[in-house]
Amino acid sequence: MTTATFGPMCSSGAFINFGHSDPPIRMGKVWLNDVPAYTGIAAVDVYIGATEPSETEGLGYGGAHVIEDLIAGKPVKLKATSPGTDCYPRKEIETYVTKDTINQAYLFNPRNAYQNYAVAVNSSNRTIYTYMGKLLPKFTNATFSSAGQLSPLLNDPYYRTIGIGTRIFLGGAEGYVSWAGTQHNPLKERLPNGTPTGLAGTLAVTGDLKDMSTRYIRAATFQKYGVSMFVGIGIPIPVIDEEMVEFLKVRDEDIQVEIFDYSVQRRNKPSYGKVNYKQLRSGKIKINNKSVQTGPISSYARALEIADLLKERVSSGKFYLTDKVQPLPLDGEYRSLEILSQEEL
Repeated sequence: MTTATFGPMCSSGAFINFGHSDPPIRMGKVWLNDVPAYTGIAAVDVYIGATEPSETEGLGYGGAHVIEDLIAGKPVKLKATSPGTDCYPRKEIETYVTKDTINQAYLFNPRNAYQNYAVAVNSSNRTIYTYMGKLLPKFTNATFSSAGQLSPLLNDPYYRTIGIGTRIFLGGAEGYVSWAGTQHNPLKERLPNGTPTGLAGTLAVTGDLKDMSTRYIRAATFQKYGVSMFVGIGIPIPVIDEEMVEFLKVRDEDIQVEIFDYSVQRRNKPSYGKVNYKQLRSGKIKINNKSVQTGPISSYARALEIADLLKERVSSGKFYLTDKVQPLPLDGEYRSLEILSQEEL
């Protein structure tokens, strides 16, 4: 069975190798279309994060837009500076690159495909702007971000087939699960069908950016919040036994998600109970006996398109399934950042 998701996944980015100039330069600071990239790797390797904003355009353009431009084959302005060394004497360079002129460019996303997520609401008297979109005051709207019954880790809730080394559809190309994603937290409350009611598992994924499509990798700007990137992921799940059949039968009404108040600027936000994805997709839910309009910030239609495309590729022999080489952890503790002195550690 093929599963998929398409939504904003902030913890994404790309490694790029530009090749050496003549004379060569050890790039100390790098900008791509005025978006800073991280250079502490090697002379001409960088990592550009999807959410990094442009130094000239602010929140309207960022790393995700650079990645999308590269995938589209557009020229991207490269500027680099260096203090200069004996073996890398050049101190600055300014040129244009495309995906065809650079050596390697591959997406490496530390945290994608959240197993489940939250519903965002706003109880305050003012409109707030978040990574879950624009939230109107006094519970006027609620936003959510998941493919629900189509989402990969909700169809394989205990990671029986999805693990490190699993071949996946990533941004239109073939990719792989490279590790458990950051903030992977499987020890969440689970329903009898195995689905967690909280965020739970995540995946770190990688794939060749040069083979990807802007239909399945799209930059996005959230008003007054910043840049994110929509990532399309599809994962085939083999039906290995009867238990797997039961997991794959999961429906939107079987999956619960918690409602959190994003106007409270604390780590532990107030909860207003749980709803299921069938209720969310109906367009209305009830909070404190008030009817609240719902809206997704992810695209179920695009996720379904990815699942259908992946099914076609598997059926035609263009995409081969792989067994995981190591399972994702089912235990482990999620730690929050505490403000501590050295003496307290």
